[in-house]
Amino acid sequence: MQAKPVSDTGKTESAAQRLIFFKRLQTLTNKIHATHAVDQIMLDLTTDICDLFNCDRLTIYVVAPDGNNLISKVKMGLNTFKDIRLPISDQSIAGYVALHKEVLCLNDVYDEAELRDISPHLHFQKAIDGRTGYRTKEMLVAPIIDAEKSELLGAIQFINSRHGKTFSAIAQEGVRELCETLAIAFTQKNKPLPIPPSKLNGLVSDGVLSVPEFELAISSARKKQLDLEDVLIDEFQVTQEQIGKALSRFFGVPYETWQAERVIDVELVKKLKRQYVEENLWLPISEDKTGMTILAVDPEQVKTTRVVNLIFPTARLQYRVTTKREFAQTIDQFFGQTGESASVGELLSGMEGEEDDSGSGSTEVSAAVENELVKLLNKIIVDAYQQGASDIHIEPRPGKEKTLIRFRKDGSLSPYIEIPASYRNALLARIKIMCDLDISEKRKPQDGKIKFKKYGPLDIELRVATIPSSAGMEDVVMRILAAGEPIPLDKLGVLPHNLQRLKDVVEKPYGIFFVCGPTGSGKTTTLHSVLNYLNRPETKIWTAEDPVEITQKGLRQVQVNRKAGMDFATVMRAFLRADPDIIMVGEMRDKETVSIGLEASLTGHLVFATLHTNSAPESIIRLLDMGMDPFNFADALLGILAQRLAKRLCGTCKVAYQPAPEEVQSLLNEYCSELLATAAFQTDVEAAKREVLNKWMKEYANPQGQLTLYRPQGCDKCNGGYKGRVGLHELMVGTDPVKKLIQEHARVAQLFTAALEDGMLTLKMDGMEKVLSGITDMKQVRLVCIK
Repeated sequence: MQAKPVSDTGKTESAAQRLIFFKRLQTLTNKIHATHAVDQIMLDLTTDICDLFNCDRLTIYVVAPDGNNLISKVKMGLNTFKDIRLPISDQSIAGYVALHKEVLCLNDVYDEAELRDISPHLHFQKAIDGRTGYRTKEMLVAPIIDAEKSELLGAIQFINSRHGKTFSAIAQEGVRELCETLAIAFTQKNKPLPIPPSKLNGLVSDGVLSVPEFELAISSARKKQLDLEDVLIDEFQVTQEQIGKALSRFFGVPYETWQAERVIDVELVKKLKRQYVEENLWLPISEDKTGMTILAVDPEQVKTTRVVNLIFPTARLQYRVTTKREFAQTIDQFFGQTGESASVGELLSGMEGEEDDSGSGSTEVSAAVENELVKLLNKIIVDAYQQGASDIHIEPRPGKEKTLIRFRKDGSLSPYIEIPASYRNALLARIKIMCDLDISEKRKPQDGKIKFKKYGPLDIELRVATIPSSAGMEDVVMRILAAGEPIPLDKLGVLPHNLQRLKDVVEKPYGIFFVCGPTGSGKTTTLHSVLNYLNRPETKIWTAEDPVEITQKGLRQVQVNRKAGMDFATVMRAFLRADPDIIMVGEMRDKETVSIGLEASLTGHLVFATLHTNSAPESIIRLLDMGMDPFNFADALLGILAQRLAKRLCGTCKVAYQPAPEEVQSLLNEYCSELLATAAFQTDVEAAKREVLNKWMKEYANPQGQLTLYRPQGCDKCNGGYKGRVGLHELMVGTDPVKKLIQEHARVAQLFTAALEDGMLTLKMDGMEKVLSGITDMKQVRLVCIK
C-alpha cells in the first residue's frame, strides 16, 4: 500500500519562514559534517535537531546487524537505558517507514482510522506511553537511506510538535534534507566514537549504559567537576554493584561490597592513620590462613607503589576492589564517624608492649596503658549506645586467640571488633574496677553496675555480669540501661482495639494487672508507659525495680538491694505503710511477693507487676500453682498483657507488593487457626473467615480493595532490611466469664477460648495485623510467636 502523501498543510507559509528554517538547517548540516563520528553527532547535536524541528522528543534508529530490526541509538526525552527494538515491518510506524522508505506525517498516532488509511496492519506501540504516562500525538518519521546503494541505514522520528499541530510542510521538506546529510555521515563516519579509556568501560560492554549515555555522564562529570562514579549513581541510576562489577573486570580482582556486619580486626589498622587511608585509598580489612586482604579503590596503583609490602613485609597480599562510596563507608566503620575522638585502632596502638602470653597473667598495667584502656572501654560503650545496642558482649578466647566484642541490636548479635589477646586481662580488670567488683575473683560469677556519667559523656547506666568460662577465661555482658523518658502510651505500638481496652483496665481504682513475657521483651517499658499515663499530681505511685531503668518525675522509685535485705517482698511491705495509690513491682517470682501484691490489690490499691510467662492464660495457671486463692485472685485480677518484640521493617528501603489471592488465603487460614475453638467458628467456619477477611479489607485495603504487604530489602541505614522493633501484644481482660473459670480452676484451653470470645487478640493475630499495616513481616512474627 502506498504511504500517506506528505500533507499540503502550510503551503501558504511565508517564504521568510522557509528561508529562516533552511538557513538553520544549513548550519546544522555543517556541524554534522564537521563531527568525527556518528556517536558524536548523536551526543552533541540532538538538542539542536529538536529545536529546529520544534518537537518534544526525538528518536534516531539504526538498522540492526541482522537487517530485520531497528534499534534506537538516541532516545531524546525518554529516560531509560533500555534500547527500543522494532521489526522492519508494518507493525510499527518507524518499522513501516523503514520498510517502505517513505516519510510519514501523522496528526494523532492514537487515531486508528488515520493509521488504517496508510496500512491495515499499522499500529502505534503504546507500551512506552503506558509505562511513562507520556501522551504521544503528532509524529514525523523519515528513513535514512544511502543514496548510492539505495540501502536503508536507519530512521529518524520526531514526536509531538511544540505548537500542538501537525508538523509543517517546511518541516516535512526539511527532514528529507536532514536524512540525506545523516546518510552521508553514517556511511563516511561509520566508526563509532571511541570510548575514552576508563576503568568503567565495563558498564558499556555489560549493557548498563549505551555509548552516548556513558559519554554524557563523562561530560557531565567534567562540567560539574564531580567524580564520575557520583554522576553515574545520582544522575544515571547506575547501582554501586554495577560499578563494582565493572571495576572488578578492569582490575582483574574480586569486587568487595559494603558489609555492615564486618568484624573489624583493629590490630590490622593500628599502624595506619585515618588521614593516610583517606588520601591513599587502601585499607587492610582481614587476615587469615590465605593471607591479608587489601581493599582499594585502585588496586593497580597500590600494587605498583609497593607501600603495602613495606608496612606489612611478611604478609601474603590479596586485593579487592570497591567503589569510592563503599570505601568511605568502610573507613567510617574502621575509624569511626568523622569528628569522633580517636579510633579503636589508634587507642590500641598506644597500648603496645603490654603482653600477656599466659592467658591469666597479672592485671597490673602501666599508667600509659591504663589511660588507653579507659579511652578504649569508653569508646566501646559510646559506640554501642550510638548504634542503638542493648547489650555489649565481651568474649575472650584461650591462648593467643583474639577477644571478640559483639553488640546486640534489635534482638540480634552482630560483631563489633576483635581485641588482641594481650589486652584481655587488663580490659576485664578495668571493667571490674568501674563497677566495684573483686578483680582477683575469677572463679565465681559477679554482678555490678557502672554509672557511666562518672567516666564518659553519656548519662547512662550499665548492668554488668561476669561469668567464668572455659580455660580460665571470664566473659562479660553489659546491658545498657538508658536513662530516658517513658514512651507515651498512645505511641507504644498497641493496636487501637487493644489500646482502648488497656486504658479502660488500668484506669480502675484497685486490682492487679500483670505484664508477662521473656527477658528483653519490653515489659518494663510498657509498665512505665502505663504509669506515665496514670501519673497525676493527686496520685502517689511507688515502684520497686531491679534495676531502675526508666526514671519519671512524680514517681517514688526504689532500687532493690538483696545484699542489704531489700528484696521485692520487703520493699512491698514498706510500700503498704507509705500510703500508696499505685504500686509497681519489677518482678513477681515467688509466692510471698505475689501474696503481698494480691493483698494490696484487695485493700484498695492498684498493683502492676511483671511475670516471666509465655501467654496471658498460662500466667493465670502459673499464679494459681504458686498457691494463690482462686476466689481472691479472680476478684483482684484486672488483666494480663503478654508481650513480644518483633523486628520492624526499615521505613527507608522496604518494598511494597500486592499479595496474590493464594497468599491472602494462607494468611487468613493462619490467623483463623487461633480462633477455631470459639463459638463463631464452631458454628460456621467459612462464614467466620469471611467476617475476618471483610474486617481486614475495611481496615487495611486500599480503595481498589487490595491489601499491601512489604518485603525487607536492606540499605545502609538498616540491618538486613530491619530497623528497630515493634511490640506484639496479647491482652486478656479479667471479665466475668474469665473470673468464673479462674474460680473453677479451669484449664488453659478453656481460659484461652473465653478470652478470645471476649475480644482478645493472640500474639500471632496481633502480629499479623501489624504485617497488614506494613510495620513488620510474617517471618519476624513467626519467629517470636512460637507455640
